[in-house]
Parts: sequence; structure tokens; C-alpha cells
Amino acid sequence: MSFFSCCKPPEKINKNSLKKSIKGYHDRSKQKYIEEEIVKIGKGNITAQIFTYYELCVATQSFHSKNMIGEGGFGRVYKGRIKSLNKVVAVKKLNRNGYQGSREFLVEVLILSLLQNPNLVNLLGYCADGDQRILVYDYMANGSLEDHLLELPQGRKPLDWQTRMKIAKGAAEGLEYLHEEADPPVIYRDFKSSNILLDENFNPRLSDFGLAKFGPTGDKTHVSTRVMGTYGYCAPEYASTGQLTSKSDVYSFGVVLLEMITGKRVFDHSRPFEEQNLVAWAQPLFRDRRKHASIADPLLEGTYPKKGLSQALAVAAMCLREEAEARPVISDVVTALGNLSKKHV
Repeated sequence: MSFFSCCKPPEKINKNSLKKSIKGYHDRSKQKYIEEEIVKIGKGNITAQIFTYYELCVATQSFHSKNMIGEGGFGRVYKGRIKSLNKVVAVKKLNRNGYQGSREFLVEVLILSLLQNPNLVNLLGYCADGDQRILVYDYMANGSLEDHLLELPQGRKPLDWQTRMKIAKGAAEGLEYLHEEADPPVIYRDFKSSNILLDENFNPRLSDFGLAKFGPTGDKTHVSTRVMGTYGYCAPEYASTGQLTSKSDVYSFGVVLLEMITGKRVFDHSRPFEEQNLVAWAQPLFRDRRKHASIADPLLEGTYPKKGLSQALAVAAMCLREEAEARPVISDVVTALGNLSKKHV
């Protein structure tokens, strides 16, 4: 049985309708309009619940700072409990004036409502009261991959090799679903360690879909769009031309896989000059197996299979190829990571 055979089949999204609704959203930023568009495009398949601002204030104790569990350019994330669901949730309150507070809000609600998969974060609902733009997700007990990988707080145990490979495989499966199962395909566009959330068993789920784009269909080879995403994770051809393909996500995956192997940030100005750019530093080391041990995260303390390390570095190297056409498709990456996520490899 394939990985996806047990999942809900993805609904076909009307791309033109979504574009029109996003444009209309800028013109008429009203709760009723958002609800009507979600129902219309979703064709009755939307599972996201509509929450009032009052409900979410109660859930988070008026968005009290003690309940804040994350913060970024998009806004802040709070832990809360929805009484009607008797469930602990993560509540993302978007910045009112930010880009994600408008167009991206609608994109994320629609994509996560229509596309459901074990490796995508589960959107429970949303709030569009007045000028509030709030998203409600299942709470992920172990935070983000970044929390467990980069600049660990004192006392936090580093991820072991097997857990890292398990997370890598699951995250790749999330991209595989978007690229090869969704109709039309979806390009994630913002794949990075802080967007990979982890449940209580360290199973990964991709989050933050506000930058996602529908991929090329028919005889089109790419989507032309303004360059957005996080510096260091963007594929070189996308950063230079704005031409976006699924191979752009594959490059970003390679960056994150390299972070998981090395325990280093993609850019870190506190490191020696020649090591500040992680990809540039690692590239010449990929081809020399004798130097592979020097790439591995010191926090692993050598507790990883030498063959498995070399295989993981080979996958990262393929994903990070300069030419997009030379990179593997994500389903091949999933296959390659399959054995690496097992014990004693």
C-alpha cells in the first residue's frame, strides 16, 4: 500500500477562482467575504471551523505573554485550549499590517483546508473578526525542528541520528504530497527548519503555507513570481530570475537536510569566514568520504552509521545541485531516505 493510499484524496482546487478571490480579498477585507470564498472554492469540502475572536481570547487568556510559544515576521503563536473542543491548540495571530495578514491568510486557509496529509499541519479553524486574522492549528508538543537542532538551550538533549533521518523522510513526504498528489501541484516556497513542526513522537508536519504557490500545469515549465522566502534556503535560479518550480523546494530541502546533518545554520557570521555559508563550506567536502566525519554535528558524538552519514550527504548534495534540472524529484528523495530512517543503517 502506498503512503498516500490511506490519506484523504486531495480535492482539485480551482486555480482561477482562488486568484480572483485573493484579489477580491484585497478589495473587500471582510469576514463574510472570506467565509463565502472558502465555501465556494472548497465546494463543501472545507473542514476548518470558524472561531470568534472572543473564543480565542478565552483560549489564550487574552493572548497572554506567558502562553506565547513562537514569534516571527508573520506575528505570534500562542498555546491555548478551546473549551468547545476540549483540545490544546496553537493559535497564530497574524500581524495586522503584514503581507501575511491579507493575501497569505486566505491562501493558507484554503490550501490547508483542502489538502490534508499526515505530514502537513492540521488547520482546525480560523478567525476573521474585524481586522483580526488568526489561524488555529493542532498543538505540536515538540515545537519546531529549529528548536531541537540549532543553538540548543542548556539541558535540551540533541536529536539522535535516527530521529533526524525520520524527520527528514517525513518532511520529504510532505513535499511529495504537495508536488505529486495535489491537483494542481503546490510549490511550498518556504521550506526551512523553523517551518517543520514536531509532534510528541517527533513526527514532522509542514506549516506556514502563506507563501505557497500553485505549480505549473500543462506545458508550462515554471511559475514566474516575485522572489519571497528565507535568505539562504532559496534555490539560486529562483533567487536570480523569480522562476519557481518544484525543484526549488528540492533545493530548500537539501539546505535543511544539511542543517540536520551538521547542526549548523545555513548562515552564521559567528563562524570562521570560510564556514559562514553552510552550503558553500560543505560543497567541496561532499566528494571526499574521508572528510564526512568532520561535517557531522559534534553533538552526535560519533553515534551515527558511517555509511548512513555518507548516504545522507549524497542526498543533500544531489538536492543542492546548481542546475535545477540536475536535482532529483522529491519522490526519489523519499525513496533514498527510506532506508536511512531505519535503525542500524
